[in-house]
Amino acid sequence: MNHCKQVCLRCTWVTRPVFLTWPGTRTVQFSTTRLLSRNRMINYFKPKRAAVLSKMTRYEFEKRLCDTKTEEELKRHLDSKNSDYKVLLERHMNHFKALEIIQKNLVAANIDTRVVTRFDFNSDVIKWADVIFTAGGDGTFLLAASKVLDKSKPVIGINTDPDRSEGCLLLPKDEYAAVNFEAALRRLLVGDFSWKWRNRIRITMSGYHANDEAIELHDQQLQFMEHRFTEHVQENEMHEVRRSSHLHHKLPKPKILPVLALNEVFIGESLSSRVSYYELSVNDMPREKQKSSGITICTGTGSSSWYFNINQIHVEAVKDILSIANKHKDGISPVEDAKTLERIAQEFNSSLCFDASKLMMAYTIRDPVVNGVFHVSKPRGFAKRLSVLSRMWDACLVVDGGSSFKFNDGARATFEIHDDDALRTVSFD
Repeated sequence: MNHCKQVCLRCTWVTRPVFLTWPGTRTVQFSTTRLLSRNRMINYFKPKRAAVLSKMTRYEFEKRLCDTKTEEELKRHLDSKNSDYKVLLERHMNHFKALEIIQKNLVAANIDTRVVTRFDFNSDVIKWADVIFTAGGDGTFLLAASKVLDKSKPVIGINTDPDRSEGCLLLPKDEYAAVNFEAALRRLLVGDFSWKWRNRIRITMSGYHANDEAIELHDQQLQFMEHRFTEHVQENEMHEVRRSSHLHHKLPKPKILPVLALNEVFIGESLSSRVSYYELSVNDMPREKQKSSGITICTGTGSSSWYFNINQIHVEAVKDILSIANKHKDGISPVEDAKTLERIAQEFNSSLCFDASKLMMAYTIRDPVVNGVFHVSKPRGFAKRLSVLSRMWDACLVVDGGSSFKFNDGARATFEIHDDDALRTVSFD
């Protein structure tokens, strides 16, 4: 009861008995005591059906990729590129041991459970389940989060490899990794948690490619070899066809993409060596023609990831900037103290991150081209609505590093944050 130093009328301590039966044990009664607001309902978590989305291990990926028929063939394939077969197999086995722990505890709690892979994770599975557990790392969580569109359906991430995965979006790995899933599930079932909503980006496509299906980048490598040159030639051949056809046919109606971005969206040429050309409008302001290495648009959840790493400033940069500033300001002593420089850098970097529940996005123009023709008025900032019109040749729009959509000349994408699109998950305080 160290949370409150005084008693107030709005809060009260509530103790309630809980009965749980676990395999190999008797039925246990214990009490949970929590500080609850009178205006807040107790968090009941009693799902009847749970889907567990299992990650694809590196061992499974390599086996599918090289299509080997024997373990010896796989070992030779891995040896040829200096990958350790034994280590990959061991991690694979550890993941499935962790997955078994998750499944057994859910079944023991009388929850009907289905374990599915990324290839079987579809709308039917999502509709069937009352809750989605992800078994893996942040990538598996992002895959689930992009496809679970129902705000009332929680997605809860469990780390199955805490030694190699930080799992920022998952339950804390130090206490509630898969090997300790029993303790995590107990907390959930007695309501000892807080609901957490993470806002996501809604994307509306119009113009060319509005009705194109997504390409799953993780799966693409398993099915097709990459022929960028061939794709480029094909795009070149189709360019004039599209140009002439739109004179005679109506463009597709705007379409909301069937995935939501929890972390970020990237827009740019598929080949990173090419310059990306597009027109950008921020908060319905006039469009600005830009050239750059692409655009990233993130949520509060993603602000500590790619967006942060693009924009963070290092101590040496702070030192150089202050040194230059000192030359232009007489009488100001230069800041050379290492701790002060570090504190300044840390304060700036911290300002880049914002809360996952905020109804706004942050955007960054990567490596903007600035010259007599092209101008970028604001290389980064916050927005509630963004619109991008493509002037690119072989471009893509990628959601959370997983789902990719064609985004070539004439395609338009609008990005918005809506409260109804928030992802429901949990937090253990």
